[in-house]
Amino acid sequence: MSSKLLDQMLEEAEPKVEALGYELVDLELVKEGANWYLRFYIDKEGVVDLDDCQKVSEMISDWLDEEDPIPQAYFLEVSSPGIERVLRREKDFLKFAGSVVAVKLFGPWQGKKQYEGTLGPVTADHLTITDAQGQVLEIPRDMVSRVNLAWIDIKEG
Repeated sequence: MSSKLLDQMLEEAEPKVEALGYELVDLELVKEGANWYLRFYIDKEGVVDLDDCQKVSEMISDWLDEEDPIPQAYFLEVSSPGIERVLRREKDFLKFAGSVVAVKLFGPWQGKKQYEGTLGPVTADHLTITDAQGQVLEIPRDMVSRVNLAWIDIKEG
């Protein structure tokens, strides 16, 4: 399935999910083994629980039954984006500016394919992070494969 169709589905589903009181963070269609999975990731203030996922799943299932945009059989899943939430859209970058992120690249840039640092300004051309050494990196956006919030293990003692 094309990313264009997934983007269109995200755009169409977003107001439906928001009407239920949730944020539609992302969606993906992936093949695992012999099966396809259509996953919707939702968020809200506080904790997303099983009842939230069920409520959104029922609405999305009805909508998908009407629209039928995906030709192959798939399993529908609705879940929280988790602690290492993907940042994909401009609103995500604005919301999580100042947070620690993990950045994966399509290929090496300055000798590395992965970076971690505090998210700074993001433009159409660059994603800016400040690494642990205080170095400001302006990574070309066209090299960025994926950006996630980074889970930091803080240990006492």
